[in-house]
Amino acid sequence: MRMVTLAALGLEIAGRRKAVRLSQIELARKAGVSRATLDALENGRSGELGFTKISKILAVLGLELRVQDAKPKRPTLDELLSEDRDDQGLDRRR
Repeated sequence: MRMVTLAALGLEIAGRRKAVRLSQIELARKAGVSRATLDALENGRSGELGFTKISKILAVLGLELRVQDAKPKRPTLDELLSEDRDDQGLDRRR
């Protein structure tokens, strides 16, 4: 899974809201947040938004956030070269 930014989350929320045919006003009311807060989130203009507000919005839309292990980092060039040298050392045909 990729690291989700607040802006990307806002786009996901806007897409789902439209797919389930809710207006911003309807979703905001059901989630207990202001329409201005929801609009700022959907349009990437919100600075920080509390977890409780995001959770309520997601719950109304039938979505959830998940926590999982991050993907391992990509190897550096030095690590790849070292691995290649190790592989060549095991090749007995040379």
